[in-house]
Amino acid sequence: MPKLDIPMHKAGDCLVDYEEKVFPDVQADPGEKALYTFHTVAFEGSIGLVNTLSATRMLRKGYDVSILLYGPGVTMGFQCGFPTLGDEAFPGHLYVKQRLAKFMEEGGKIYACRFATQALYGQTEKAFIPGIIPINPLDVLDCVLMHKKANAVIVDSWTL
Repeated sequence: MPKLDIPMHKAGDCLVDYEEKVFPDVQADPGEKALYTFHTVAFEGSIGLVNTLSATRMLRKGYDVSILLYGPGVTMGFQCGFPTLGDEAFPGHLYVKQRLAKFMEEGGKIYACRFATQALYGQTEKAFIPGIIPINPLDVLDCVLMHKKANAVIVDSWTL
């Protein structure tokens, strides 16, 4: 085996040049929109978290941003906790819920399909984080089409 004679990495080391930015910092023009769709189970992989953070970043760039939760994506918007609603069972347990609440606090809109809520998960509209707007299942397609007609940036998240 070859001997590696290099120092161990330590806290505070930089392994990449994180300050170099290749592209300009694009900001929204007045009236520009973005839509993030989530068809993903709340805690299956990182896509729910990553695209929630991305949606918040788009909001901060000046876009009118909406999130659409449908199919298993509605589970992202359900209140949860243990032993009671809102209690974090372990650090990070409610992070996606907290990010969705922060997104709405900053002006983002979140829509959630009523069909998936009741038919798939046996929940009521009262299960949602306050501020989430329940919609008719026929509105799911129209939400996407409305954003497409507005030339919105559309980011679709599928994990199932």
